[in-house]
Amino acid sequence: MNKTQAQVLHALKSLARKEEWKHRLQQSEELHDILLKAANRYVAGEKRSDGLAIARKLQAKGYGISLENIGENTKLLAQCREAKREFDQLIEDVGAIAPGQTVSFDLSHIGLSYQFDTAYGHLIELAEKANEHEVTLMISMEESTKTDQILAVYRQAAELYSNIGITLQAHLFRTPDDLRKLVQLPGKIRIVKGAYQEPSHLAMERSDYLNNRYLELVDHLVSTNHPVSVATHDQKLLEEMERRQFLQSVDVEIEMLYGIQPSQLKLFKKKGYQTRVYLTYSHEWFLYLCHRLAEYPENIYTALIDIINPSLPKVDDMY
Repeated sequence: MNKTQAQVLHALKSLARKEEWKHRLQQSEELHDILLKAANRYVAGEKRSDGLAIARKLQAKGYGISLENIGENTKLLAQCREAKREFDQLIEDVGAIAPGQTVSFDLSHIGLSYQFDTAYGHLIELAEKANEHEVTLMISMEESTKTDQILAVYRQAAELYSNIGITLQAHLFRTPDDLRKLVQLPGKIRIVKGAYQEPSHLAMERSDYLNNRYLELVDHLVSTNHPVSVATHDQKLLEEMERRQFLQSVDVEIEMLYGIQPSQLKLFKKKGYQTRVYLTYSHEWFLYLCHRLAEYPENIYTALIDIINPSLPKVDDMY
């Protein structure tokens, strides 16, 4: 990544956190509609029915589904309860598609930014409902300032329910120690590189060293026969995991974000590997769009094409 690309990445991640920009977007019908054309490549839509419609299409093609109602940092109790009710219904709807599907979410969306006990209580209730509908829950990872609390909530809940998984970010220096503790619990572990802007003393930059760290984490999980989701679009990294026969393991699935390299995931599915599409919906898509553009700055060009020519083939037809 050159200096200009790094500056673009930093700018987009900073923009995603600016509440005034999100508010301005939501208040401007014209701006909202323009940017939504770009977001539609990565987000199923703004309503649950939008996400479920695409989820059914992808599941019928043989992909596993991980569906999320985007949201985070919910600070009012009423809003936390509203988010939890949405996930209650989402679990029922996802369970009706097929057994073994996943519902993902941020703990700060259902209460962690309000109170620890609220997040834990809501998670336990969601886990019970997910058990009834043969759905797996996957807790996403957030900024490093929340990591201790997120893992504390997860550990308590995972002692009671085996259908709860957790996400770990390879770029955090602490992650190998966290993994050694979490592998004792039954829940699936999703390994991502890490999308958040973190201080240099807490996280490493994108590099060969980070790729090696990623491989070490997956190797540890495969060697202990622990369920793992390798959530990356890095072609070289995936090729190396295939060479090491990680992807052939029954405990490993490849998870990719909706709209990112669908042809690559299609190829892996044809090879017989377990594949899953991470699919999102919500009115809160602004942050998600900024992160997708920041991960690969050339996506900005694609966004401009989508805005100018939104009549291009639908993303779900590419799988």
